Amino acid sequence: MSAPLLKIENVTKRFGGFTALDSVSVDIAPGERFGLIGPNGSGKTTLIHCISGALRPTAGGIVFEGRDVTGLPAHKRTRKGIARSFQIPRPFKTMTVRENLLVALDFASLDHGLSAAEQTSHVMSILERMGLATKVDAIASSLSQVELRKMELARAMAAKPKLLISDEAMAGLSSSEVDEVLDLLLKLSGDGITIIMIEHIMHAVMRFSSRVMCLDAGKIVAIGEPKAVMENKRVQEAYLGA
Repeated sequence: MSAPLLKIENVTKRFGGFTALDSVSVDIAPGERFGLIGPNGSGKTTLIHCISGALRPTAGGIVFEGRDVTGLPAHKRTRKGIARSFQIPRPFKTMTVRENLLVALDFASLDHGLSAAEQTSHVMSILERMGLATKVDAIASSLSQVELRKMELARAMAAKPKLLISDEAMAGLSSSEVDEVLDLLLKLSGDGITIIMIEHIMHAVMRFSSRVMCLDAGKIVAIGEPKAVMENKRVQEAYLGA
């Protein structure tokens, strides 16, 4: 059995007297498709902030590829292979799609050593995979909502991640657009990228995930195969309001 790519070890996060995460522990394997669900306020966003480096846990640790990264800032974790997309895309609106990805590439790896031509080739390769090759010179503010979500994933991919955290990449999209983004995530997983998907659209979670974890009030309610988790009474009470 291979060593986990990511180990979350008894992670607790408090904000004053409020405990947002309470001793959360889970291992995520290389190449795993991991779904993270839970009601609003359950601790999902706090957990991914702790993984990506936007927040530091009050207690516990984050181990990536066998190395403790708990004290590393977000940009250094990105350069080690942890990338994330955001629920609300925040592109550089006056820049082209190409320029947005070039900025992400420079941020992720200041010493990438690529020539201008090689950078362009790398960016174009990502955009082709994302179905955005025809938009390479489009201004970001002109993109549709689903195109913005795809560009958000493309910017994360510019970092050449080993672990991609997809934060509600399908929120607010139509059914056909959800399928488009889901197909992209499955394709990236097929390329060997480990993906944590935070999502409220349950059919997407069920189709994508090999394993699902449900949080509620900062604690793990259930973890396991998607069908078993969704049939769990505590999950239904906490997440589905049953």
